[in-house]
Amino acid sequence: MKTAVKLAKFGLWCGIAAFCGALLISASVFLYLSPALPSVDSLRDIRLQTPLRVFSADNKLIAEFGEKRRSPIQYEDLPRPLIKAFLAAEDDRFYSHNGVDVMGLLRATVQLVSTGKIQSGGSTITMQVAKNLFLSHERVFSRKFNEILLALEIERKLSKNEILELYLNKIYLGNRAYGVEAAAQVYYGKPSRELTLAEMAMIAGLPKAPSRYNPLANPRRALIRRDWILSRMYDLGYITQADMQSAIEQPVTAQYHGLPIELEAPYVAEMVRQEIVEQFGQEAYTDGYEIYTTVNSNNQVAANKAIDNGIQAYDERHGYRGPEAQLGDSPDNWHQALMSTGRIGQLKPAIVTAFNGDSTEILFKKGETAQLPWTGIEWARPYITVNRQGPKPKKPEDILAVGDLIRVRQQPDGSYRLSQIPDVQAALVAISPKNGAIEALVGGFNFYDSKYNRVTQASRQAGSAFKPFVYSAAIANGMTAATLINDAPIVFSDDKLESHWRPQNDNMKFYGPTRLRKGLYRSRNLVSIRVLQRTGIQRTIDYMEKLGLPRDKLPRNLSLSLGSADLTPLELTTSYAILANGGFRVEPHLIQRIDRLEKTVFQANPPTACRDCADIHKSQPDAEQAISDLMPNETLSPSIASTINDFALMSALPTSAPFTINYAERVMGERVNYIINSIMQDVIRKGTGRRALALTRDDLAGKTGTTNDQKDVWFAGYNPDLLATVWLGFDQPRPLGRWEYGANAALPMWVEFMRTALKDVPESYLPQPAGITTIKINPETGKPARPDDPNAIFEIFRTEKAPKADFSDEQMPTLETETFNPDEIF
Repeated sequence: MKTAVKLAKFGLWCGIAAFCGALLISASVFLYLSPALPSVDSLRDIRLQTPLRVFSADNKLIAEFGEKRRSPIQYEDLPRPLIKAFLAAEDDRFYSHNGVDVMGLLRATVQLVSTGKIQSGGSTITMQVAKNLFLSHERVFSRKFNEILLALEIERKLSKNEILELYLNKIYLGNRAYGVEAAAQVYYGKPSRELTLAEMAMIAGLPKAPSRYNPLANPRRALIRRDWILSRMYDLGYITQADMQSAIEQPVTAQYHGLPIELEAPYVAEMVRQEIVEQFGQEAYTDGYEIYTTVNSNNQVAANKAIDNGIQAYDERHGYRGPEAQLGDSPDNWHQALMSTGRIGQLKPAIVTAFNGDSTEILFKKGETAQLPWTGIEWARPYITVNRQGPKPKKPEDILAVGDLIRVRQQPDGSYRLSQIPDVQAALVAISPKNGAIEALVGGFNFYDSKYNRVTQASRQAGSAFKPFVYSAAIANGMTAATLINDAPIVFSDDKLESHWRPQNDNMKFYGPTRLRKGLYRSRNLVSIRVLQRTGIQRTIDYMEKLGLPRDKLPRNLSLSLGSADLTPLELTTSYAILANGGFRVEPHLIQRIDRLEKTVFQANPPTACRDCADIHKSQPDAEQAISDLMPNETLSPSIASTINDFALMSALPTSAPFTINYAERVMGERVNYIINSIMQDVIRKGTGRRALALTRDDLAGKTGTTNDQKDVWFAGYNPDLLATVWLGFDQPRPLGRWEYGANAALPMWVEFMRTALKDVPESYLPQPAGITTIKINPETGKPARPDDPNAIFEIFRTEKAPKADFSDEQMPTLETETFNPDEIF
């Protein structure tokens, strides 16, 4: 008996000693490790690495940048079956333990002792949160102790639902997907709330080993893991047997889904990316910035289509350059070539496999076949030079051969049309004249083939599209729309000018005395030269600089009148906005708003044209001589601010707060602007832009542009609500072809774009300002017409510049002499 008591006491003291020893060891470990542990309080402010996303003005996703795909979701929005699937797979005792599951740790210990290796960590969801957010993934005991300590602290500071939300947003689930919402998009192409039970269980099986149980890489293993999770959900009472059986019977449907891009605008996305990274650094890719651009998705789609169709039309006009490769009659070669040839835009690679009368059989990458009809081939005259093509083909064999690797594009009716990768390039930019918001932008045929953005980077001669600025300066300096200019040959040989420069009109004809209005809408080169000559180059450049044209790009010689200045399409468009909005200088901008973590950190406040604010913009009949003194950032009441049409920020500000309006500066007299707009409307009504009449609108104005040897062709046109510029040319300047002009190469693209962009938009006009007089004139003399003149036409003048009636002289007015001193025009 005494022996038993002694043994009991000894055992008790041993137990006490072991307990104290364990307590001492635990305390030592805690004291050793705790100073290095991060603060759990930071969990409430944890920043998930969310990629940079770019949206259109109407919230359509344009692009996503960043290595990790993540779409944070709040606990309240998580589907309950999805939560249950993760609990069944990872931690079914989550809601009953305090962050550490003792049974799980004991099981892991037994595995370690029996195998000598750490096979399962016994980690709870809370411990995984600690590891994923704060610790390394190194399998060592010190990390496990840290993990336990942190898990206990996390459970003390956060609720169970907060811990689950962190876990389900942070966990890596393969294929760059972090969090369940991103995984739902990557594997099934839909949000988590739309997943089936089988799909939820499949995603819940990924945290254990994202590569081993990935349904894309290992569908068999993934299926086994999914079915095990479904059975666990049934055993735990989360689902019924019928639910389990139905889900188990579902096949593996996962497949990789790329970014859910809703709007194709890669040049826009790249412009935004560059600007945001410049502003915020590399953190822009991970800090959850959402950029809302000014791009109108409807207009962007129209711009994409217009540029694509315009380039293809040009390419077909100049003939077929042949197949990309000739592969003979070997199907193996065909398959290999198709697998290594990517799609470019709308152009799909295909192999010619057989001829069936007028139809040609073609083979695509995935083995499917189609017929290429004769109507899709007959255009393909062989290309010889930019000005010459071979004979028109009579049958498919005249242009194609079995084994040809070709490109085709699908037509709206579903049929295919022979195509080819174009050499030519084009660009389009559309902005709101009122505040410079970029509504559509296409920088070239295919961004993924060439990231060179021709809207912002390609400085090309503007040609006749530049002439409105020359004529605006002339009118501002005293000429009128009825001023007669001699359209006659001229030669410059002075060393201070050009050496034996003999400018010509496009049609090589001369028309004698020509009214300034007609000289512009007919785009007469000789008239433009003499207009600049009379105004003076220095005076004209000074005026153009006020219109936003870069002074260092304006040549100080008479070639300026023909558009020899090298401008990007965006630079030209920016100055055209002044013509379109009534004379105000606005700045093009692409970013409307920046949100971060659901908070707006930037809201654009662009200079905005405000023609109706008479108390701010005083009426100035001689505004061409003195620019208005404006008060930017003037604060107005909502009642005054409401007069501003389509002000970009109005919808973003509370109606009860005063509006802070950033007024655009007036840089062109409103009467000069009204007159030049009237002339540019005539460009479309009866000049070089008549193709735009197809839009059946009377509020359009614009100007074609073609440079020497047709190396660049343009059309810039607008109404008061929308301005768009189109350019076409080769990246390395060379002639486009003798019959390629702004009117038939660039203008059709503009018309196609505007047909969509202005659909259902009511016509609008700039109001006639005070100080404008309308007089009937004789079109031949530019003087007031006699009452009985049957050819009389109406012309508008600034009141003080209007000609006076004098019928005593019936002779044609004498033009200014052609003799001048070159030094006097500078």
